[in-house]
Amino acid sequence: MADGLSHITTRHVQASADFAFRFLSDPIALGRWSLGCFDTAPADDDGLFTGHSLIDGHQGWFRIDADSERRVIDYLVGTPDRLTRRISARIISGEVLGFDEASCLISLCAWRTSEMNDQRWRDLCALHEAEIVLIQGQIERAAAGESAETR
Repeated sequence: MADGLSHITTRHVQASADFAFRFLSDPIALGRWSLGCFDTAPADDDGLFTGHSLIDGHQGWFRIDADSERRVIDYLVGTPDRLTRRISARIISGEVLGFDEASCLISLCAWRTSEMNDQRWRDLCALHEAEIVLIQGQIERAAAGESAETR
């Protein structure tokens, strides 16, 4: 049942879970797939990063809280003085769910804030659907390049 308070999208990706985790934990890589925070750069020395929305040009900020053991990444987004744990990624090794062990499943989850109007929420959900496609393509290309280099 859809309650309009969260959105999740998942893709099966041809790369190891560890490789995908490293990619999704990289704040500079985020600036190539996050349509709401493109062209990321460090904002300070304490793990705060900034980028700009490709939609409206607004500047956004984020920190990454990554748990490598569980392969869960929380993206804290907002302004430097008010970051909210609103977006998460989870990576599951393919073999856990009966897929190839050299693959993984990546899920992006977003939670709706109380001040988001319906149109903004629908736009965010649509952006996440596009972002998961970008994530899949970028990870698979990078993983294929890494495999070619190790041969």
